Amino acid sequence: LLLKEYESRQHDIVSAKVLRVDPVRGNVTLEIGSSEAVLPKTEQIPDETFTEGQRIKVYVVDVQNTEKGPRLMISRTHPGLVKRLFELEVPEIFDGTVEIKSIAREAGSRTKMAVWAEDPVIDPIGACVGPKGGRVASIVNELGGEKMDVVFYSEKPEEFIAQALKPSDVIRVEIPDPEVKACTAIVPDNQLSLAIGNKGQNAKLAAKLTGFKID
Repeated sequence: LLLKEYESRQHDIVSAKVLRVDPVRGNVTLEIGSSEAVLPKTEQIPDETFTEGQRIKVYVVDVQNTEKGPRLMISRTHPGLVKRLFELEVPEIFDGTVEIKSIAREAGSRTKMAVWAEDPVIDPIGACVGPKGGRVASIVNELGGEKMDVVFYSEKPEEFIAQALKPSDVIRVEIPDPEVKACTAIVPDNQLSLAIGNKGQNAKLAAKLTGFKID
């Protein structure tokens, strides 16, 4: 019965209560419903701290059936957490009007998410950001201030790569061989460091988001 209940929560967000924090290892024991699960240090957002009794949201990555019964593998760094938070926060994503095409995440620092709407009347980015930025703000809040770049997805790789490199402007994107997922993005001189980002983060997330190696 418990296994069935757990399996229905796979790839979903569950609300959990902090029971104890291991001061040595940094692992956190959580109460989820009537059972306990451990959020390992490796699955926590960097620099995140927890206090006993605090309520947090975690993502159920997997459910494993062990000799001691079902075990939840949970995470706060998984890109799926961001995806589900947006699905819960944005009715247009929940009902399928707006689609999340891909997500690249560096937990605790920045996430890039590409969105798309079949209906040209719908503004997929506006839907995700919400009135006065309210929707995206509540997600940023839940993740302790992680930055969210919501960009347009395009079927045309050149357009998609240019979008993915935002906030920097892109003059053009050259893909010499469509078979090889590699490209050169040309940006204004004064925006080179913005396109690359702090410690290369912007370019790295854009590459992960699009599946292209970007020079």
